[in-house]
Amino acid sequence: MTSRSILASCLLAVFIASSPVWAKGDMVVIEVKGGTLTSPLKITDPKIQEFNVWAGPGVNNTTLENASGFIVDWHAGVVAHPPAGVQHYEISFYVGCRTPNDFVCLAEKPSLAYVVFYDYDPSSTRGFVYLPGKGEPWYVMNVRSIYHGEGVEGHWFQAADSWESFVRPIIAKALTRNR
Repeated sequence: MTSRSILASCLLAVFIASSPVWAKGDMVVIEVKGGTLTSPLKITDPKIQEFNVWAGPGVNNTTLENASGFIVDWHAGVVAHPPAGVQHYEISFYVGCRTPNDFVCLAEKPSLAYVVFYDYDPSSTRGFVYLPGKGEPWYVMNVRSIYHGEGVEGHWFQAADSWESFVRPIIAKALTRNR
């Protein structure tokens, strides 16, 4: 083996070991913390595949106006802060392998890929999603996964209807079990 091929192999190994999120594996866990939950919820339902963190503005030159995907209603645009008195949750998205020994997926354990904040009032029909901005917790990690572009990070958006209909019953069920 030449020194060049050894160097290339070492660089590949370092890349694989240090950057499992770059593999863009399967969405395997969505964790919900905060609000009135007594402990974090770990959602592993296969439907979480619908909430791909690598969707929306910034993907393949997609702009906010023509974006789709993730948990945000991008077409509604940036909104003001959610109303006072809503439940505030931290939503963490983990990627990994759904199929053991999948050669495409580089991480053995799920890796944190993206974190947002989700606020909603259980008596209303609309929730809100906040993508952390510069200088805020999670921003640096998030933009390593996907940079959505100017005017996106650091702003509130309406939550997508698909996200609302998926996550609200799960949170409500968890709150009922905690009573």
